[in-house]
Amino acid sequence: MDEAIEICKLRLFLKMVAQIEDAKRIEPLPDIDFNIQAGNTLIGYATYDEVKEAVTSEFDFGNTMERIEEKVEDVEHLFERFREQQTELGGDVTPADKRDLLDRLQVLEDELNGYLAQGWGFDTSETIRDANGEFDALYGTWLSDFKPFHWFIAFYGILKKGGFDVIIGNPPYLELRQVDYMPPTNLVSYQTKTIHAMCMDRSLQLLIQHGCMSMIVPSALVSTQRMQIVQSLLEKSRNVWYANYSWRPAKLFDTVNRALTIFVTTASKQGHTFSTNYQKWTSDNRDSLMNGVDYVEIPRRRTAFWAPKLGMEIESVLLEKCNRVKTILKLFMTKSGHRVYYRNSGGLYWKVFTDFPPAFKINGKTGHSTRETSFSLIKREMIKSSIAILSSNFFWWWYTVTSDCRSLNPYDVQNFPVHESALNDPELIELGEMYLQDLQRNSTMLVRIQKQTGRTETQSFKIQKSKHIIDEIDRVLAKHYDFTDEELDFIINYDIKYRMGLGN
Repeated sequence: MDEAIEICKLRLFLKMVAQIEDAKRIEPLPDIDFNIQAGNTLIGYATYDEVKEAVTSEFDFGNTMERIEEKVEDVEHLFERFREQQTELGGDVTPADKRDLLDRLQVLEDELNGYLAQGWGFDTSETIRDANGEFDALYGTWLSDFKPFHWFIAFYGILKKGGFDVIIGNPPYLELRQVDYMPPTNLVSYQTKTIHAMCMDRSLQLLIQHGCMSMIVPSALVSTQRMQIVQSLLEKSRNVWYANYSWRPAKLFDTVNRALTIFVTTASKQGHTFSTNYQKWTSDNRDSLMNGVDYVEIPRRRTAFWAPKLGMEIESVLLEKCNRVKTILKLFMTKSGHRVYYRNSGGLYWKVFTDFPPAFKINGKTGHSTRETSFSLIKREMIKSSIAILSSNFFWWWYTVTSDCRSLNPYDVQNFPVHESALNDPELIELGEMYLQDLQRNSTMLVRIQKQTGRTETQSFKIQKSKHIIDEIDRVLAKHYDFTDEELDFIINYDIKYRMGLGN
């Protein structure tokens, strides 16, 4: 029942926003500098407990925390009076009122910045401004570069009541190594070493218990091991919806060449998680993209770190059948000369597996592409059957559901659930041989001229022309995985619009 109530509240909120169609109906924000604030989400004190820990651990020699609380309370009362004046006087607030509020805010910010800066090696124990009110040069640079933002001060009244009702965002898609500041190490998400994960974590600190949150983040959230801890944070006592979007042939943001996930959370005692498939589209149907979203409930207790990208109930059944398989391909791998070759990147709609290293030349000399890798098997007889299995439509579906859909990592190959009976199936061995011959027959040499590397020639495969053989491979696999005719039909036609070039 509570899930339905929260969904209704979210829909009502979105409907209210959607009704503002005419810009003339939007009243200008008076005193915009008080209504919109900017700063670093992660650098600064967000909660009472953070301030208390910083103050009482080293600096509290005279009830400092009590004094800070009194100052913040005074500022909050001024804010309330300020907002009343905006309403009652039609937005006419006197300059003296503004100056008084700004001065008091500045005193508080200076004090909290001083505590924060001491953790960075600055000596701010006595005063942080000179007689002229200027900062020390290095300290001033630190302030301008890091832009500390103290949620504790700026939104004291809101946080005192429990936090924000709704938080939406599009945090920076950055690794920790790409920024020149150190986020709080006490955040649970710090171990991910990603800024966007820490912004999600911080936002959960600021969200009221029954609040809603939504953000657009990289799809690594649902498909990489280090983000499993963030999934747990989002799903704790909440419903979560993951909507997953590809970056080819069209993308959500023109300048972002990566898959993205839009998540929405609402409070819930029971807690359920829902997901979409890996949605692809062209620019022509962009306007209807959000209206066509279908969610499927996925398990809360998952066997792996990834949250499956499912769009239909039939996929839930397929996933369940995969999870019944007790053996994975890794169990049949070893150090030997029985090698299977593949490329760990590239191939938006197909993945190429061969029993030979694809031809590659650089400036006329035979070599190997840096994207080429391989694994070896315990039996020579398993080479062609494993190539057949990994080239199937079924593996493509599994890869799309479980991976980041960009790189083909060792984990993606090694952890594919496979029956030993399939690896030893004479029919799959024969189909693997037919497939490899067809690949060679339809391959061409792709020539590129680049400034750094010069002329490269790479063997390129037209896998679309081998689709009829791949479909036969899936028909044989259906017997090993106990797929119904309906499930087999779904697998054979999965993503066919884009894989066969019909969506380009």
